[in-house]
Amino acid sequence: MARCFVTRRLPGDALERLAAAHEVDIWPKRTPPAPEELRDRVAGAEGLLCLLTDRIDAALLDAAPSLRVISNYAVGADNIDVAAAKARGIALGYTPDVLTDATADLAFALLLAIARRLPEGIAAVRDGEWKTWEPDWLLGRDVHGATLAIVGPGRIGRAVARRAEGFGMEVLLVGRDDALEPALARADFVSLHAPLTEATRRFVDDAFLGAMKTTAYLVNTARGGLVDQDALARALRERTIAGAALDVTDPEPLPPDHALLEAPSLIVLPHLGSATDATRERMADLAVGNLLAGLAGEPLPQEFPG
Repeated sequence: MARCFVTRRLPGDALERLAAAHEVDIWPKRTPPAPEELRDRVAGAEGLLCLLTDRIDAALLDAAPSLRVISNYAVGADNIDVAAAKARGIALGYTPDVLTDATADLAFALLLAIARRLPEGIAAVRDGEWKTWEPDWLLGRDVHGATLAIVGPGRIGRAVARRAEGFGMEVLLVGRDDALEPALARADFVSLHAPLTEATRRFVDDAFLGAMKTTAYLVNTARGGLVDQDALARALRERTIAGAALDVTDPEPLPPDHALLEAPSLIVLPHLGSATDATRERMADLAVGNLLAGLAGEPLPQEFPG
C-alpha cells in the first residue's frame, strides 16, 4: 500500500477507488495548498494527484524522494517541470481528449455571448433598464455566415470548427506553420486553441490585435498566458477590436482590481472550459487510473509525452 497525496477533492467516486487500494491524504480546502504546505504533504508520498493550480518544480521533487508517479488532473502539464520529473524517473500522467467537447461548447458559447451582448442584456433586465422593445438597443453582430479564424487547430480547435459549420461560418484553420496575418485580417472572430510554449507566450500582443479587424472579437479558452493582457486592455479601450471573451487569464484568478477588468466589451469566466459533471468525473477517472497503474509498476494509460 502506497501513500498518496491528492491536492483537491474531485467529482465522482474515483478517489474511493484509490482509497480502496492505497493510503490517501486529500487536501480539504477549496483553495490549493500553499507551496510549503504542498511540500510538506508530498514529502513522504509515492503518488501525487495534482491540479493545474499546483506548481510542481524541481525543488518540490527534491523534497519528495519517494515520489514515483505524478498524475495531473489537466489536459496539459504547464504546472509541472516535466524534464525534472523525467530525470528523476517519475512517471507523469495527464487527462487529454476527455474535455474536448465540453471546452469547444464553452468556446462557442463565449463567441455567441460576446457577439450578441448577452451579459449586457442580462444586466439591463436586472438593473431595470429594459423599458420597452427598441429597434436600435443592444445591437450585436451576426454569427451565422461570419468568418472564424481558429488559431491552433488541434482537437479542441477542430471541435469548435465543427460547431461553427453548423452556423454556416467560414472557418480558417491557422496552424503553427501557417501565415497568421491574412487570417486575422479576414476574421470576424478569432478563437485561440494553441498550446502555451515559449514561442506562443503572449503572442497575442499589440501587433496581433492590430492585425484584426476593428469589428472582430477575440475568444480564448486555451491558456491565459497566450495573451498580453495589457495589450488586450488597450485594444478594447481604444476600440482596436470590438470585444473579447476569455475563459482563461494570467494569473488565475485575475485580481478584482486588474486593469483588464475595467475594459469595455469584455467577458471573463473563471476557467469553466471542462466544467460539466460528466467531463470532470471522467477526468477524475483518468487521473486515478494513471496513479493506480503507475503505483502498480504498469504503464500509465495516459502518459504525458516527452
